[in-house]
Amino acid sequence: MVRHIVFFKFKPEVSAADRAALVKMVRELPAKIPFIEKPEVGEDFVHSPRSYDAALNFGFASRTALQEYSVHPDHIPVVQRAKEICEAMAAVDFEI
Repeated sequence: MVRHIVFFKFKPEVSAADRAALVKMVRELPAKIPFIEKPEVGEDFVHSPRSYDAALNFGFASRTALQEYSVHPDHIPVVQRAKEICEAMAAVDFEI
């Protein structure tokens, strides 16, 4: 099993509606990409200076499945939108 975790930090000027729309896009990915396993998506409630605003935690059966996800046509628009409205993103991928 591979875990794929991504953190999103929105630009300060991004509206609440645009933030919610991106989180919604992320939450919809497992319905569109059936090989995502054990999906978790959430928004930060602490809002400390070190906090990111939202995160995803997706499982994949293998590194190959993670690679297929990275180029999947339903994933690409989410990445593009995140790049437009985020000032920072961080990711970690590891095997368990």
